[in-house]
Amino acid sequence: MAANYYCLLLDLDGTLLDFKAAEREAITEILVEAGLESGQQQAEEFSEINSQLWAALERGEIKKEQLGPERFARFLVATGQTGNAAQLNKIYMDRLATKAMPMPGARELLEELAEFATLAVISNGNQRIQLSRLQQSGLMPYFDEIFVSEKLGVNKPSAKFFDLALKYLGIKNREKVLVIGDSLTADIQGGINARLDTCWCNFTGEENHAGVTPTYTVQNFMQLKLVAIGEEELKLAENREKKHLV
Repeated sequence: MAANYYCLLLDLDGTLLDFKAAEREAITEILVEAGLESGQQQAEEFSEINSQLWAALERGEIKKEQLGPERFARFLVATGQTGNAAQLNKIYMDRLATKAMPMPGARELLEELAEFATLAVISNGNQRIQLSRLQQSGLMPYFDEIFVSEKLGVNKPSAKFFDLALKYLGIKNREKVLVIGDSLTADIQGGINARLDTCWCNFTGEENHAGVTPTYTVQNFMQLKLVAIGEEELKLAENREKKHLV
């Protein structure tokens, strides 16, 4: 008996790390420091603008170096405030690099998955920020490789992103590779583009209006483990652990 997949490509934000919480803390802190209006309304406005621009990046409509200053330029206009968008973005990115909130159970999940498969991060985020957050989160030791679009020179959902990752890992059998993430348009569509099985982490119970069909959909980490490892293999692992404890 073997696990269903022996190579797991896992998205970071929204899948293993709570990006919304990190984003909310970072934007609130820098707005206060800059003497700008801050609060739930401003945080939600920024989050919406940020999400829109990351979606535009996935569609190839904006470059990553443009995204940061542009989100603050739009935020300042939307909230009727003035400021230096480029400087605010720089401070925001520095602050975001210090925010690492693992999803509840993420460490335990990776510890178990690492016994059965090669684990690799796949992220469209900033290289420096993602490495910093991974290290602070305590999740770094579970990964064999970290693939960030800034380093690879291509963004999800391009098939090339996944092709480069698998080439680097030396993985040739794509049937044993599973792409795991919370974004239908980046992770799941990217996996489909690369002819890989996909698992949508729909932890918030969203409706799928993206026209993208994942191989699997899970609502929690237990369901994810069953997909990646398989029920029989999980039972065998549990029995081996019980015998070890006796």
